[in-house]
Amino acid sequence: MGSSQVFDEYYPRNFAMHPPAYDPKYKTSVLRSPRQALISIDPTLTEVSGPQLSSFELSPLDHDLILNHAQGGLPIGERIVVHGYILDEHARPVPNALIEIWQANAGGRYRHANDRYLAPLDPNFGGCGRTRSDQNGYYFFRTIRPGPYPWRNRMNDWRPAHIHFSLSGKAWCQRLITQMYFEGDPLIQRDAILGTVSDLGALQQLVARLDIHAAVPFDSLAYRFDMVLRASRETLFESRLPEC
Repeated sequence: MGSSQVFDEYYPRNFAMHPPAYDPKYKTSVLRSPRQALISIDPTLTEVSGPQLSSFELSPLDHDLILNHAQGGLPIGERIVVHGYILDEHARPVPNALIEIWQANAGGRYRHANDRYLAPLDPNFGGCGRTRSDQNGYYFFRTIRPGPYPWRNRMNDWRPAHIHFSLSGKAWCQRLITQMYFEGDPLIQRDAILGTVSDLGALQQLVARLDIHAAVPFDSLAYRFDMVLRASRETLFESRLPEC
């Protein structure tokens, strides 16, 4: 890496749209939230460069959670396609972003040693996968719609069906970990974690919309879920904006 190479600086994260670290209704936040104000530091070369990822690191079935853990059969549950675009704050595509996915099975249970929910594990469903965005920022993967599950927050709290995402863009400071929920799920309004998001617009950005036009007939429904990563401060020209 030459010393003359110039790296873009990135805008600070908009904390007005992010939920607070401490909220008494979300009980585990009480103990693990910071007690002092966070210290803001200028980004260094470590944050504004990398990661260096190669498409050869992905296996052919990494993006297909229906098949990538199959043990001679198919997983139980509603088959779905999730797709969308990875964009920055200027609505420009983020190509070659790594999208890592993990989720519960159709019964609401994770394939994890600490998950003690009584729903059975599905021998044909691993619950994790990964894919990359193309040159237009577009991504897609197949999976099983996850089920809701109870959690020890209040006496009868249930998490809505959701899928976890970890995104790695062109720089480490673009890293984002988030969750996707499903349009029309009544548990969204009752969820203690989502209740910490006070910005209704930000909350709606976490909800995937049914996209019947992208459904696979007699096979899978589809949900559209676009995600936004922070943008670089490089000069923006109108000619580089995507057409409406």
